[in-house]
Amino acid sequence: MMHDLIIIGGGPAGIAAGVYASRKQLKTQFVTKEWGGQSIVSPDIQNWIGTPHISGDDLAKNLEAHLREYAADIVEIKSGSLATAVTKTDAGFSVTLEDGSTSEAKAVLIAAGSNRRKLDVPGAEEFDNKGLTYCASCDGPLFSGQDVVVVGGGNAGFETAAQLLAYTKSVTLLHRGDQFKADPVTVEKVLAHKNMTAVLNATPTEVTGDKFVNGLTYTDAEGTEHTLAVNGVFVEIGMIPNTDFVANTLKLDDYKRIEIDPWTQQTSVPGIWAAGDCTNIKYHQNNISAGDAVRALEDIYINLHAK
Repeated sequence: MMHDLIIIGGGPAGIAAGVYASRKQLKTQFVTKEWGGQSIVSPDIQNWIGTPHISGDDLAKNLEAHLREYAADIVEIKSGSLATAVTKTDAGFSVTLEDGSTSEAKAVLIAAGSNRRKLDVPGAEEFDNKGLTYCASCDGPLFSGQDVVVVGGGNAGFETAAQLLAYTKSVTLLHRGDQFKADPVTVEKVLAHKNMTAVLNATPTEVTGDKFVNGLTYTDAEGTEHTLAVNGVFVEIGMIPNTDFVANTLKLDDYKRIEIDPWTQQTSVPGIWAAGDCTNIKYHQNNISAGDAVRALEDIYINLHAK
């Protein structure tokens, strides 16, 4: 069977695309390994527009329910399935799943998301979502009036620190290198805040706590150990886009993100669009991902039916 569209990914971008595909009557196959995206681990999401408070688990359930409400016989849902390849064919595209099966479509939207690079030190896994977090926008307000630390010296680390300075008591940023990777103007502006401290040549060695985080230990350039008494650890050491399965098909940037035209979400291959955290956009948020996917669906519909 030739579908109009195959959507890959079950986070906010993929779900938004699926709902719009159904409403536009595009015969669609929706492929996802799991529902909800990265935010599924967050205990209290406060920035999903229209919903003041929701857990990541409940958000995932709501997203799935929304798609299933509209799917009917328009959107075929294949959950628990991982796409392993996208191939150009004479008629369109072929998407291969991990079980070896293939599906055909005139167009493909990739919303496969990404995963945070994890902090690999003792205690990091134990206190994940118990004071250690990978999303300041999701969890930052929970640490109002408290001392926190940011691990990472790039733009993401400094932008996270800037967000946290709005409501935390103090922010200490640790970077293992001897100079920050963030833009100099960003570094200067953030470091000018009276409650901000940054430490170079600082290598985290352990996250400590009881039921929740109460400290982080690091070593300096001389190997001397230091311990910070903090309630929150925000990790910004990079993202790993879920794009290996299209590495030989699409143009990726140096960080393995899919390069897109931000005006349309089209990729380097006509007929394939991408949206969300797997793309080379500047900011990564649930609301942005959903909006980008809607933009992609509008463009997909026009390309399928008006060009």
